[in-house]
Amino acid sequence: MTDEELTALTQEISAEKFQKLFKHRASFNQRLRTTGGRYMLSTGNIEVNPRSMNDYGRQEVIDIVKHELCHYHLHLEGKGYKHQDGEFQELLKRVKGTMHCRSLEQYRLKQKKRYQYACKSCQISFKRTRQLDTRKYVCAACKGTLKKI
Repeated sequence: MTDEELTALTQEISAEKFQKLFKHRASFNQRLRTTGGRYMLSTGNIEVNPRSMNDYGRQEVIDIVKHELCHYHLHLEGKGYKHQDGEFQELLKRVKGTMHCRSLEQYRLKQKKRYQYACKSCQISFKRTRQLDTRKYVCAACKGTLKKI
């Protein structure tokens, strides 16, 4: 699917589900890593993660576009367009959109805890994705020194 086809799909979804025109551009952005898509407040454009299309197909892209169109239309109308706003949640339910995309959930599941640490005093161990400076941090339970396993 090209960016032009994505824009046409977005215009079609907007007309069908929202009964409103989508006057901006929709494009794929492969730099998106942790999200399926985003609505750009400054430009009005919508960007979609191409991995969503590759991994899950057209229906996943449609769900992402519905979510981003909720942000789009509410923002242009001057209403609550953020996730926590009631107007956003109500519109998302009405168009049968989803709050989270599958690609984001899979990304979170794939993240592995690469570093394991233990307290030298109380022997409590824990895992972290990022490396800790063991000279700077101490055990939360007993204030003992940490060691990398």
